[in-house]
Amino acid sequence: MPKHIKDELYYPARIVESSGDIENAEALFNIRPLQIGLAELDVMTVTGNAYIVLDFGREIAGGARILTFVAEQPCPIRLRFGESFGECCAELGERGACNDHALRDIRAELVSYSDMRFCDTGFRFLRIDFLGSGTVRIKNIVACGKIYDAPQIYKYTGPDPRIARIFEAAKRTIDLCTSSGMVWDGIKRDRLVWIGDMYPEMRALVTLYGRTEAVERSLDFIVGQTPLPTWMNGMPCYSLWWIVILADYFKLTGCRDYVEDYIDYFHGLLEQVAEHIAEDGEIRLPGIFLDWPTHGQPDEEPGVRALAILAMKKAAELARELELPGSLELADKVRARLQKVPIAVRSAKQALGLKYAATGSLSRDEVELLLEGGARGMSTFMSYFILDAVAQTAGVDKAVAMMLEYYGAMLERGATTFFEDFDMDWLDGSGRIDEPTPPGLKDLHGDFGKFCYVGYRHSLCHGWSAGVIPFIEKYCTR
Repeated sequence: MPKHIKDELYYPARIVESSGDIENAEALFNIRPLQIGLAELDVMTVTGNAYIVLDFGREIAGGARILTFVAEQPCPIRLRFGESFGECCAELGERGACNDHALRDIRAELVSYSDMRFCDTGFRFLRIDFLGSGTVRIKNIVACGKIYDAPQIYKYTGPDPRIARIFEAAKRTIDLCTSSGMVWDGIKRDRLVWIGDMYPEMRALVTLYGRTEAVERSLDFIVGQTPLPTWMNGMPCYSLWWIVILADYFKLTGCRDYVEDYIDYFHGLLEQVAEHIAEDGEIRLPGIFLDWPTHGQPDEEPGVRALAILAMKKAAELARELELPGSLELADKVRARLQKVPIAVRSAKQALGLKYAATGSLSRDEVELLLEGGARGMSTFMSYFILDAVAQTAGVDKAVAMMLEYYGAMLERGATTFFEDFDMDWLDGSGRIDEPTPPGLKDLHGDFGKFCYVGYRHSLCHGWSAGVIPFIEKYCTR
């Protein structure tokens, strides 16, 4: 078991919905020893076909534990876990509902005097359909999971309760996504180490905990999976992100012993990148990718150019600190080539945020683009870069207002962790994630999302959205 992983256990917070012959469902709220006895009196009794939907009150990385007292005969059940109420009630294939990465929709049986655990996914809601004809008596249904829980070096202690709520939700997001001992993107879907997505996750973890084994273990894993000349996760831009992560992880933690193990890989990767940047600055990488919203759009190339310049800037800083003159010269040379072509961003706020990180400046028109529409056009993945650029070019108050508008909107619609993606336009005419969607409104989870995260496939606990934590630490401590 990796260090600092703690077990969690939650009793139901409420019953959202039920149907059929169910008696004494309130017994599930009783906090008592999780052990079946031979004389259980206060139990939930279910006869025939019925269902119940439980809300455990917060996002959880784990599954359900059901303690069955007596079943007249093996009782077939269907379990559906959901990050939203709508997801736990959907059929497979409906609005993107799926079992990708982790089973969350299964069939099983309950038998007498049993204590059984089911599934390991990301969820807050659980729907149980009882499919038998007999009677079953259940003592407890609890959610059991794991969460990262290391000694904390930073906590928001400022006076604003809205910022405190955002901080805690972001912290729970990254803690859950680190509950395996690696840094995952999501606890329901993408239970993978995507190095191109890991920068805000690393920054959040280092802000909260300092040097973090899970970060180093994840970086080690990716390097082991992709020996040169392979690009990390099969994507050249993700290898650029590895350079940024490694350099900033060293800068923030001083982990010379860790970074020095990768000097040869680091220099070899710089040589590989240099081969794909022409003398005139043209990027000739075998495929570029900044993020899904900009993919194939006019702002993708400028955004990737900003990322490449940022990577070479960070590479030079790292090479200087480690006294690697060959790597320093190479990084500076590649950066000079890249800067021969202007970074001409049309509208994407994430590309503008990266441009500011790479160059340290934005034009007046570009600052206006950042501010246009407030939180509209924000990105959970790039939130740190966008908010930092706003704070530096337009003022901290404007950046904090944008953060409160964007992250606060998710909380106001029932979120306890932050999403893979969130678009302010989704708020128009939609409901909450923690209750049935009223007629005439759209389902905030099931009716939105795009690209690879359509509908209920969309992750509502995605580690990269915790990039707001280092922003809070930098700008909201007073």
